Amino acid sequence: MTNRKTLALNPEAATAEAPALKKKGRGWEISEKRLDALHEQARELRRHSSEAHKALAAKFAAADMGRYTFKRHAVVGSAIVDFNCHNLGLALAIDEEGQNDTLAKRRDKSLESVGIQVMRIAAKDILEDIDAVLQRLTLAIRERIAAKKEAARAHKAANPKQTYSRPKPKGDDRKPRPLSSSRA
Repeated sequence: MTNRKTLALNPEAATAEAPALKKKGRGWEISEKRLDALHEQARELRRHSSEAHKALAAKFAAADMGRYTFKRHAVVGSAIVDFNCHNLGLALAIDEEGQNDTLAKRRDKSLESVGIQVMRIAAKDILEDIDAVLQRLTLAIRERIAAKKEAARAHKAANPKQTYSRPKPKGDDRKPRPLSSSRA
């Protein structure tokens, strides 16, 4: 008969504290130099945005979406996404012509592995029919809100003794209004 290995708790791990979060609580293990370079690159992208990016940014600026705001050219981990909503865990990637698709797919896969949903939109679609893009985006936002609420309900049901003392902010009960092209 052979000796079988079984899983056992490491006694040192049980007493050790959780590892410290890197770089101001962001939790990503990225060097300071790399993170500074990413932020500088994102700053340059904000300064020199494409027409599709500017059009979508104008719609986001005009829309009243409550606490679900999108940040332009945001650094998320070791990637720069065109728009990011931290509260929803939703990132938007605008596909420009001449873009490296394998690099974009790798970035999307790494973001999805940490729970950030990536929605890809063609720049041509934004410039030609922004209304259809906004409808797709509104639908994706609503689905993401519903998924987050369902996950919260499941967590609460699984942990009935856990309490929350944080008061609910005013006005968060409402759903975000659809993004429309009439507000420009």
